[in-house]
Formats: sequence, C-alpha cells, structure tokens
Amino acid sequence: QVQLVESGGGLVQAGGSLRLSCAASGRTFNSYAMGWFRRAPGKGREFVAAISRSGGSTLLLDPVKGRFTISRDNAKNTVFLQMNSLKPEDTAVYYCAASLAFGRMVGEGYDYWGQGTQVTVSS
Repeated sequence: QVQLVESGGGLVQAGGSLRLSCAASGRTFNSYAMGWFRRAPGKGREFVAAISRSGGSTLLLDPVKGRFTISRDNAKNTVFLQMNSLKPEDTAVYYCAASLAFGRMVGEGYDYWGQGTQVTVSS
C-alpha cells in the first residue's frame, strides 16, 4: 500500500511558477514509477509527466515540454513537478500517482493516487 499526498498548489499569475510535491508513505517508493496527471474544469483526466523508478527517464506531455520538469528524491520518498511559465490553460487539479511500470500515460496504468492539489493560473 502506498499513500500519496500532494502539496504546493495555489493561485499564480500567468508566467509565474509553482513547484508541486508529492510525498509517499512506505518503504517501497523506489519500486514505483511516478506520474502527474491533471483534470481541468469540465475536462477529463490528462497525463502530464512521468518519471522512472531511478529518475533516469522522464516523459512529458508535449504542451508542457520546456516549461515543466519532473524529478524525484528517493531518499525523501518525494516526487516533484516544477512548473514554469504557467498559462491559464494549465489551471487544473493536479494528481500524483504510482505505477509499477514506467511510461504509462493513462490513468488505468496507475495503482495509487493522491487527493490532488489545485493550481489556478490567472491571466
């Protein structure tokens, strides 16, 4: 069992930055690839980024490439999403999730989810 708790969301102006964190419980954090998803108002869940168990490989959704960075600290059981140059269309609830396999870009490939953190970007 893995419990995930996101933090770091908030209200920011367009062009600003936020750093989301996702803290995981348990001693098996480095057994899981991690992902970030988001759900914008009135829209479905969308893959944003993923990182392998070691952190050596990452995937990013095309619209966030060059602006977002995913990283992890296995010693602290934490995965991060650094979001720069934020746009109003990035407004969403952001969720972290854990998967036994890296590279999954659909929610069904993830076994554990956090409760989400709201990111609002004003224009």
